[in-house]
Amino acid sequence: MGIMQEYIDEAERDLLHTYNRYQVVFDKGEGVYLEDIEGKKYLDFVSGIGVFALGYGNREYNEAVKAQVDKILHTSNYYYNVPAIEAAKAIKKVSGMDRVFFTNSGAEAVEGAIKTARKYAYLKDGRTDHEIIAMEHSFHGRTMGALSVTGTKKYREAFEPMIGNIRFAQMNDIESVKAQVNDRTCAILLETVQGEGGIHPADESFLREIRQICDERDILMILDEIQCGMGRSGEYFAWQRYGIKPDVMTCAKALGCGVPVGAFLMREKVGSASLKAGDHGTTYGGNPLGGAAICKVLELFEKEHVLDNVNEVGAYLFDTLEVIRAEREDIVDHRGVGLIQGLEFDHPVADIINRALEKGLVLINAGQNIIRFLPPLVITKEDVDRMAGILRESL
Repeated sequence: MGIMQEYIDEAERDLLHTYNRYQVVFDKGEGVYLEDIEGKKYLDFVSGIGVFALGYGNREYNEAVKAQVDKILHTSNYYYNVPAIEAAKAIKKVSGMDRVFFTNSGAEAVEGAIKTARKYAYLKDGRTDHEIIAMEHSFHGRTMGALSVTGTKKYREAFEPMIGNIRFAQMNDIESVKAQVNDRTCAILLETVQGEGGIHPADESFLREIRQICDERDILMILDEIQCGMGRSGEYFAWQRYGIKPDVMTCAKALGCGVPVGAFLMREKVGSASLKAGDHGTTYGGNPLGGAAICKVLELFEKEHVLDNVNEVGAYLFDTLEVIRAEREDIVDHRGVGLIQGLEFDHPVADIINRALEKGLVLINAGQNIIRFLPPLVITKEDVDRMAGILRESL
């Protein structure tokens, strides 16, 4: 028995069985490659589920995080700290939003967005029966609030009752949204590009009509950019492709590029009329380590022209996957934008992903029938060609 199998067996004895993990133990990474504990290298087209935007071993990022470790990691939110202040300024600049609350994760950011919407509506009319409209096939996280607005029943049913007053509409079907709107609606929540639900970008017309409904009724438009944000679409945030601004947005994953951080951001009109002192909090959120990571990530995005690379290589990936789609009758659709794309098959894809892993390519699914492509945002066209070669061998 090899050392990798020994670790896998130990994990299966000790860890709660909530993940069906692939049979590999990763040990380190460099650039767009991962290496397992037995020394085998893998081209990474998952990036930790969209986290490692800058790839592995970015020296400037690592040094910034190490330097903050040697200064101070945590003080709590009873006090100010400079990295969090600088991080707030940096993310406001790229998002155009006005107020920031830092969290530890994407799910926590969604929880905060839900509380923001309910408090905003409560301060207007004093009622506590407000409703949120979310989308079918959406995914917003595993905590109880985030799970309540996740539009996939199998994730929710064993944990019911969820938080109440959630209605579901169909993505890109504005009539289904209008049918759910009433005088109790306080927010309409959706991913700008659905990730786990199958790589479904929102149509521009759909977003514009939701924005109009929210403006007319003083309902909050909440966009979840946890997976599709931070450059993955070719803009810092996918909604910027359409020139449509939400009232509240959530962000995480690549925001910290490995350090677990998230955030929800809002316009001033929401920030000044929703959560007040004592309404929300977190022990670790916005600590100096997270703030230092965010600052360096946003600095490197600009310095290394990450968005330009996403647009150029993302278009090349799209063309490459279109060619593969045309070669195969079992591929029924290809969707996505930038470096968040998916190939939909007419059969489950688990075997393909496992074969690719054996051949040194890391891929993941989105639902049973879709292979999802979420590479580091610094990949090259040559990396796309290598991926395509291994994918073809694995199909």
